[in-house]
Amino acid sequence: MKSQIQSFQKNNKQIKVKKFFLLFILAFFAVSCSKKVEIKGRVSNGSPLERIEIIEASGVGTLPLVNLGVNNKGEFNGNFEAPKNGLYVVTYGGKSNMVYLKGGQALNISGNAQNFPAEFTITGDAKANNDFLKDSQKAFETYASKIQMQDLISKDEAAFLAQFKKIQEDVNKLLETSAKKLNADGDALDYKKDEATARLMGLLDAYEEQHAAATAKPGFKVSENFKKVQKDLQKNDDRLIRDFPMYREYKLSKIQPDFQKYLATLPQNQKEQPMISEVFANYLKTRKDLSNTAKDYFFGYVLAQGDLNFMNAKNYDKLTKLIDSNVTDGTVKKDLKELQKVLMGFRAGTAPDMKIVSKDGKVQSLSDFKGKPTLVTFYASWNPNIALMTIPVLKEVTEFYKAKMNYAYVNLDDTKEQFTKTSAALLKGFNGGHYWVDGGINAAEAKKFGLYGFKIPSYIIVDKDGKLLGRPYFNLGDPEFVETMTKLTGIQAPQMQPQAQPQPQMEIAPQEKAPQVDSAAVK
Repeated sequence: MKSQIQSFQKNNKQIKVKKFFLLFILAFFAVSCSKKVEIKGRVSNGSPLERIEIIEASGVGTLPLVNLGVNNKGEFNGNFEAPKNGLYVVTYGGKSNMVYLKGGQALNISGNAQNFPAEFTITGDAKANNDFLKDSQKAFETYASKIQMQDLISKDEAAFLAQFKKIQEDVNKLLETSAKKLNADGDALDYKKDEATARLMGLLDAYEEQHAAATAKPGFKVSENFKKVQKDLQKNDDRLIRDFPMYREYKLSKIQPDFQKYLATLPQNQKEQPMISEVFANYLKTRKDLSNTAKDYFFGYVLAQGDLNFMNAKNYDKLTKLIDSNVTDGTVKKDLKELQKVLMGFRAGTAPDMKIVSKDGKVQSLSDFKGKPTLVTFYASWNPNIALMTIPVLKEVTEFYKAKMNYAYVNLDDTKEQFTKTSAALLKGFNGGHYWVDGGINAAEAKKFGLYGFKIPSYIIVDKDGKLLGRPYFNLGDPEFVETMTKLTGIQAPQMQPQAQPQPQMEIAPQEKAPQVDSAAVK
């Protein structure tokens, strides 16, 4: 019996050790695979009317991942899911800058409101990699400034390629030295090497395009050996197109002449002119030499920059079909559809399944507004346009249409306390109900409905059956908005110029220099 007890105790101890070891492994795996980034910091002299936003920089249609307010001391904190390792845009007060982030890191970033985030200080997990990016960029620019571009372009091909190889080696050594000095990790070093490759690509192109003119040899053509060097440099082309917007734009510029030739072959007097994204999608089908990755990102870029906008609502279904039929990459497709929802709203006739909370704590959905059409206003106290430009016009609108409409004011402040204060102060005496999205602008419910800081204040109209009537509006003087209200109420509004209210604009990431610009800038 004693031996059985001892055997049981030994086995039980081994089981406990194994369970502990398994838990340790699972915990380590969870931490190492976490995509969550914890962010905190302080903007000295910061204003509560300005917000900090973080945006992933490489996507074709990426949106803010988090929108953080600062308190009266300028302090802020929050977290967000980082979809990938790489560059992220930090915006505040109309200014922006880049930081390098990895999932699972802590970002402590601070500065003065006068120049933040153009200038900032980083501490915490993200410090080493960001110090490396800053240091290596300065070293790269110093090195590039010493290259005599005209002399390099004028060299014969063999001498140029020998010099080009040395430049490659020098740049890689420069990056590796900086990474070692500042304890940057391998991912950040690889990222910077990829960026350097994208930039050096422009040097080869500059030689191919300019050598004939520089040497008065109009018949000059590069050799097969030169083309091999180009091909070797492009072995990771898909990754560069995916991760570097400046390289993506550079590659797009390379196919621009061919696209212009394609346009010239199309009928000029079509009854209904196709959208540019529609034409570009058809053009890409003729380019058998391009990878699916290149096609997805090129098409996504053209679509996001052009046809995805709130004035193009009549083509909503056609745009959805274009995305579905021309994009194979799941991430690109998801991003484009999310951007479509944000910039164009939902299709007319959709029931707006968005949960909101009344002042007395009752939870309901926007689609519950039935019986009469409802004008829904989305706003927040920190939007600088709300008090000066929106409230006076909104009051006129509600008083003009009066009982013909219901009115709902949906607040996107961070806390219920702030919602209560804001609704009482800004909307005192307004007809209608006051509601809050639990968690404010960062809530999943707000994202599900496509609400971001750059989209407020904005307005939607819910018909008497609780369904969306048309696109979102950003201006109460919008002729389409006035026409819709006239049809719903039977009251003809006086003709007026659209109010000078800012239209929704996403923060644009500061652009890195494209390869051809780099090569032309050096001496």
